[in-house]
Amino acid sequence: MMKKTNDFWGVSLAAFCIAAAAPAVAQEKGGLDLTGPYEVVVGWFKPGIEGWNQRVVSVNAEDPNRVFIGAVDRNDTREGHPMLSADGKVMKEKTTVVRDNNNFDKGDVNNIMVLDADGKVIENWSQWNSEVSIAHHIIIDPYDPAHAVWVVDRFNHRILKFSNDGKQLLLKVGEKGVPGNDENHFHDPASLAFLPDGSFYVADGYTNSRVVKFDKNGRYLMSWGTKGSGPGQFRLVHSVAVDANRVYVADRSNDRIQVFDHDGKFLDQWPGTARVTRVITTEDKRVCVSATQYGRYACYDLNGKLVSQWGTLGDAPGVSDNAHQIDVDNAGNFYVADANNNRVQKFVPKKNANRAQLIGKELVLRE
Repeated sequence: MMKKTNDFWGVSLAAFCIAAAAPAVAQEKGGLDLTGPYEVVVGWFKPGIEGWNQRVVSVNAEDPNRVFIGAVDRNDTREGHPMLSADGKVMKEKTTVVRDNNNFDKGDVNNIMVLDADGKVIENWSQWNSEVSIAHHIIIDPYDPAHAVWVVDRFNHRILKFSNDGKQLLLKVGEKGVPGNDENHFHDPASLAFLPDGSFYVADGYTNSRVVKFDKNGRYLMSWGTKGSGPGQFRLVHSVAVDANRVYVADRSNDRIQVFDHDGKFLDQWPGTARVTRVITTEDKRVCVSATQYGRYACYDLNGKLVSQWGTLGDAPGVSDNAHQIDVDNAGNFYVADANNNRVQKFVPKKNANRAQLIGKELVLRE
């Protein structure tokens, strides 16, 4: 009897979430505002591949008509999660996985792709499949006139710099497939952030529990952090962001954001942030995050005070399961690399949105 009751509520809750997460419409009574100041563009991502089952773990919107995404090799697909048709519809089948890494076909994956404003694939950087295992973070250097595209390849323990058109591999930092914890090696790096002089901080990350700084040519400058839960210690450094005076670090498994000066001196910590995967500083002087424990997106003031939050867990349109990266384009559209749902989602601001609740455009410092 209890099983029937649980099944009933499971179906009812799923149906409720699907209905509640549909694009926002005028509603006089009831409802839950799951998408906050945004409307989700339902079915926006169109992979062009039937039976798409790769986890999308990174997103970077160069502009509304050129959105980079990074996906994981199919040997890391999560069983039981949604599978998509070529035009982005959720198929009746759930992803099934038979892992055989020895016979894994690299030609059958799509690590880096570029989408247009309608979510259709306009570029596939498959020419770099032999170099990239997982584009865990994709970022375009905002201070580089050539708009180089940088990729944090977690599983190969490297940082790669490409020309904007994807034709040239310009720089490699780290040794492919060789983990380490020194000036020349990473161990499962997660993301990076730039300064105006071209230097950058790396969240290194899943294993090493440190932040590393390099100059614009990839030469080691400094690092800080060890494994632990004290000030200046980390348990999974997943993201790093900067402003003129401080470095904000997503200490994911310690459920906090730690704040440092640019020399790595500990300044503050903001606890209870619920598994932050991405932290960004914004032009309007906020710090915004994706918090995967509850499928939420939140913004704080520069003192760590929570000023807005929205979102929830699930697989319906507008909700997420392991939102691994977030980004905002120059038109204010908000993108989520919704990893366990094998998709990237696009949100557009509601016409009557409270601007203070929107995820701000990422800060670009002035020299």
